Amino acid sequence: MKENSKEKKKFLKSLKFPFLFLLVIISIEIISSIFELNFVPLGILPREMLGLIGVFTAPLIHSSIEHLYSNAIPLFVLGTSIFYFYPTSSKRVALVIYFLTNSLVWIFARESFHIGASGIVYGLFSFLFFSGIFRKDKRAITLSVLTIFIYGGMAYGIFPTKDGISWESHLFGFITGIFTAYLFRKKDIYKQYDWEDEELDVDVRELKISHNSKNLEK
Repeated sequence: MKENSKEKKKFLKSLKFPFLFLLVIISIEIISSIFELNFVPLGILPREMLGLIGVFTAPLIHSSIEHLYSNAIPLFVLGTSIFYFYPTSSKRVALVIYFLTNSLVWIFARESFHIGASGIVYGLFSFLFFSGIFRKDKRAITLSVLTIFIYGGMAYGIFPTKDGISWESHLFGFITGIFTAYLFRKKDIYKQYDWEDEELDVDVRELKISHNSKNLEK
C-alpha cells in the first residue's frame, strides 16, 4: 500500500510542470483569439536582435487552435514521461531542450518567424528515445521502444517537406534531445531490484524444466 501511495504521489508530481506549461500556452492562444492579437512577432527571427526574444517566447505562441492542438497532447504525454521516469534531471533536461533548441533556430534557421512548441516536442521525443540507447537499462529501453512506437512518425518532420512549417525547429529539437540524453545519461540510474533477478531465475528454471520434459517425452 505504501509503495502504491508513493508511486501515485510521484505520478501526480510529474503532471505538475507539463500541465502548467499547457495551461500557459492554451491561455495565450485564447487571449490571442478573443482579442484578435498577433503574437507572431514574438517568435524567433533568426540572426535579428529583435528576434532574440523568441528564444524565450516562441514555444508559447501558436498560429491557430489546430497548431496548438497538434503540439499539446505529445507535449503533455512526453513531458509527463520525462518528469516521472527521470525526476532528478527532468527540470534541467526541459530547460536545456527549451533554450538550446530555440538558440540553434535563431542561429541557423532560415529568415522567417518561427513559432510553436513543436521543437520542444521533438526534443522530448528524442531525449526519451536516445536515453534508452545510451543508458541500456530495461526501463529506458522499454520506454524508448514505446516512444518510437507511438511517435515514430514524427521523424519525417525533421525534413523540409511542407511549406509554412518550421522543420528547423524539429531538426534542432531532435538534435538537442540526443545531446541532452547523452549529457544526463548517468542521472536517474534505474535501480534493478533483487526480486527482478529472482523472477528471471524462476523463468529460466521453468524453461529448463519444460525443455527437459519435452525431451523425455520424445
